[in-house]
Amino acid sequence: MKLDKAFYLNKDVVFLAREFLGKVLCTAIDGQYCSGIITETEAYAGIRDRASHAWGDRRTKRTEPMYRKGGIAYVYLIYGMYSLFNIVTAPAGTPHAVLVRALKPLEGTDVMMKRRKADKLMGLSDGPGKLTVATGIHYSDTGEDLGGKRIWIEDRGIKVEQKKIITGPRVGIDYAGEDALLPYRFRLSDVGD
Repeated sequence: MKLDKAFYLNKDVVFLAREFLGKVLCTAIDGQYCSGIITETEAYAGIRDRASHAWGDRRTKRTEPMYRKGGIAYVYLIYGMYSLFNIVTAPAGTPHAVLVRALKPLEGTDVMMKRRKADKLMGLSDGPGKLTVATGIHYSDTGEDLGGKRIWIEDRGIKVEQKKIITGPRVGIDYAGEDALLPYRFRLSDVGD
C-alpha cells in the first residue's frame, strides 16, 4: 500500500529518516517496474542544518522542490554524473528532506541489473548513485509526486527491529562543521529475506 500523504508531513525529519527504513521504494520508468527495501537514509533538517542544500534559507531553482509540501522527490546531480534521490518531508515552507542511500533489491532485479550493467545482486543498489541508476530515477524527476505512478513508496508491513538500526553521522559532509557530527544517518544491519 502506498504511503499516505500525511505520513510525509511530519515535521521531525530525523524521526522520518528512521521510519523510511523497511519501506519499499518502487519505480515504473520506461515501462519497467522494480522495487527495493530502503536500508539506509540520512536526514537533512533544512535551514538550520549546515549540511542541507537549504541551510540559511537558500532558495534556488535547484532547492525549490524542498520548500514544497512533503511527498515529492528532490533529485539532484552530484559530481556532474550521479543523481541522488531524496524524499521531501514536512509541510510546505519547511525544506526538510531524507536522502535514500541504499536499497535491498526486491522486484524487477533483472531490470536493475541491466541498468547497472551488473551480473550479480550484491552491491547492486548499496549507494545513493547506484540505487538511482538501478531504479531508473534521474535528476529530471525532481518534483515528482511520490504518490503517483512513476515513483512511489509503499508500506508492506516489514518490521524493523530497533536494535538492528545503526545510527551515526552522515557521509561526505565535512564542510558542515559541527553539523557533520549529528547522528542523522540510519542503516539496517540486516534485512531479512
